[in-house]
Amino acid sequence: MQKPKLVVICPVFNEDQATPLFFARFQPVREKLLVDYDIDLLFCNNSSTDGTVAAVEKLRSHHPYIYMITLSRNVGYQRSVDCGLRNAKGDLFVIIDVDCEDPPEMIIEFLAKHREGYDIVYGERIDREEAQWIQSLRKLFYRLMKSVADENIILDMAEFSLMTSEVRDAIVQDKTSFPFIRASIGRVGFNVLGMPYKREGRIAGNTHYNLIGMMFFAIAGILSSSTLLLRLPIYIFPLWLITIISISVAMVNGPEPWMFPALISIFALYVGSTLAFIGIYVARTYKNSLGRPNFIIRRQDTYLQ
Repeated sequence: MQKPKLVVICPVFNEDQATPLFFARFQPVREKLLVDYDIDLLFCNNSSTDGTVAAVEKLRSHHPYIYMITLSRNVGYQRSVDCGLRNAKGDLFVIIDVDCEDPPEMIIEFLAKHREGYDIVYGERIDREEAQWIQSLRKLFYRLMKSVADENIILDMAEFSLMTSEVRDAIVQDKTSFPFIRASIGRVGFNVLGMPYKREGRIAGNTHYNLIGMMFFAIAGILSSSTLLLRLPIYIFPLWLITIISISVAMVNGPEPWMFPALISIFALYVGSTLAFIGIYVARTYKNSLGRPNFIIRRQDTYLQ
């Protein structure tokens, strides 16, 4: 019987130092699994400006199962992963970062759980090497997103996961200009299992994330998974109306200097925030309606399966 094809998808951006070190850890994992699986390694090069392309090409010259997709510009992590999922050809798919914060050795455990019947197996991040207050903010973000999401959100997960081709096909049906893969994984359902682990320190190079980037990422995640901000003005309308009426009546009976500014402020805050929320979602709807591709593959430095 033909062995299942496993494709390991690695998004990379300026990871020339980490790439060979990742491969040194991945190769023994692959050799253990070759008895049961055909395994390809696909690098999604997010238009790196350092020696990442050369590092991948050097590995490919000795290992023809390595492939690379180079994007025409840096489109961000989520779109890079989306590109890999849409272009990889296989029966099973693993998404893993090349910095080894997510251990390649867990791929063996993922596959063992898949053989038990799970369609999605993901790494559940219970700890990581960073300041406690940042970890607390991360946990707060996931729980906030889950509480406001329109559909299921899996807590404490990122893109480090294994999925079947059926799951992949369901995820890439999304037609959005703002892909958010971890939310899509929770949305599609199927049999899901989380495997707790402690995220390791970066093996080499510098992180591409900072607090501002994390903040924008969190906002994008909430907007991609929830319509609460559109519904919120309706929920608070009765309270807003009662407050406006109460202040207005108080002004008639005995006006105070603060009442008129308070009335204007409350009115403007409600109307302004409502228009802002509507504007955000209209902008996203407009971007989606344009039908522009989330990425463009540059033929140079691209080696497809």
